[in-house]
Amino acid sequence: MIKTVYYMEVPFYDVDSMGIVWHGNYIKYLEQARCDMLTKIGYTYMDMYNDGVMYPIAKMEFKFIKPSKFGDKLRIETELKDTEPALNIKYTIYNANTDEKVFKAKSMQICVDRESMKSVYDEPIKLKEKIKQYENSL
Repeated sequence: MIKTVYYMEVPFYDVDSMGIVWHGNYIKYLEQARCDMLTKIGYTYMDMYNDGVMYPIAKMEFKFIKPSKFGDKLRIETELKDTEPALNIKYTIYNANTDEKVFKAKSMQICVDRESMKSVYDEPIKLKEKIKQYENSL
């Protein structure tokens, strides 16, 4: 459906005493890449909130392949697989200098009504429009 690329550098405060990225920090990297993708589409978390919906994480899967270290440049490829009834996103993280795959993940976010917190099974109309506009611009 939609694929985007996000680049970042591993900061010092994300590594453990062995000098490698602590595993929990990868969730933060996925969030940064996901926010970047939504910004590129033109429909951010604030847009969702203003439209009366939220997309909390319902499920995540991880595969740690190779450690990343302080200063590594990472390329995070994000792929929006589908949007109804949930945002299903696939992520692949590469060391941007060596092109080695270091991490893979998937996330599923369920659309809920902001007020009632009940599930919404249709994607917001604005999200659908923004995705179509983004795809047409490529």
